[in-house]
Amino acid sequence: MHNNSICIQPSMISSRALPIIYIFLCIVGLLGNSLSQWIFLAKIGKKTSTHIYLAHLVTANLLVCSAMPFTGLYFLKGFQWEYKSVQCRVVSFLGTLSMHVSMFVSLLILSWIAISRYATLMKKDSMQEITSCYEKLFYGHLLKKFRQPNFARKLCIYIWCLVLVIIIPIIIYYSVVEATEGEESLCYNRQMEQGAKTSQIAGLIGTTFIGFSFLVVLTSYYSFVSHLRKIRTCMSIMEKDLTYSSVKRHLLVIQILLIVCFLPYGIFKPIFYVLHQREDCQQLNYLIETKNVLTCLASARSSTDPIIFLLLDKTFKKTLYNLFTKSNSPHM
Repeated sequence: MHNNSICIQPSMISSRALPIIYIFLCIVGLLGNSLSQWIFLAKIGKKTSTHIYLAHLVTANLLVCSAMPFTGLYFLKGFQWEYKSVQCRVVSFLGTLSMHVSMFVSLLILSWIAISRYATLMKKDSMQEITSCYEKLFYGHLLKKFRQPNFARKLCIYIWCLVLVIIIPIIIYYSVVEATEGEESLCYNRQMEQGAKTSQIAGLIGTTFIGFSFLVVLTSYYSFVSHLRKIRTCMSIMEKDLTYSSVKRHLLVIQILLIVCFLPYGIFKPIFYVLHQREDCQQLNYLIETKNVLTCLASARSSTDPIIFLLLDKTFKKTLYNLFTKSNSPHM
């Protein structure tokens, strides 16, 4: 198995660029998300369901940003550490745990935000004659719950509990059982990068979950577009242009976010699991490098979310603007 350690060699991208990128993302992400969380928890009085979803999304972001230095250390020192050393186990465990928990919680919350924004639109139109009885029942009794703060709070707690209960045992099993079965000499090795059988199956399930979340957002967006076309002949459409524009922008932002950050990772992961079986060292190194770059891209979303909040929530934008205005005003 020693040949695997020789076969897998980190490039300049993994050993130099990724550690710097992760440290930069960590600093930017901790500052931006800490400020965002302070605004959501302390500065916004009347919290809507969207604020609750975003506050939990920030918590997930802070989790992954806190683990970014460990991930950076793994890429910087992983080819020097021994495979069974304490630092190798701690860094890989924390990095993997935070990344996957944050990813799945974030995907669920983004899906709920998309549904909540779509429910906002349907609230405006659920009582119009143009809306069918089925739509009134579906949107009036089911989707409206996603707009209720108490329901949003409970749903987010359930999300955290469910994700932690599923992911923690898998990672512990991999770290304690599967990782000890290998005879690798270095921390940065083939088994660490591609995972064992259990972690690969879990990865494929997670990839399916990414596709499901993207499908939820995509369905919400195109259902909105379809509904908008249907009511174009209604005279009251002009009165609601701002609402329609806002909902459409929110759904589009979430859709772009998933396409740019998560979709490349979700598409490549099954390809990686199929192609990594080959014994071509050069191809395997290229596959691992691509996987690591796309994983970094998925992690980068956690650091850039505060910018997205400016597009998703007017209250957040207004509160942030007021804070900077007051801080820049001259003191008497």
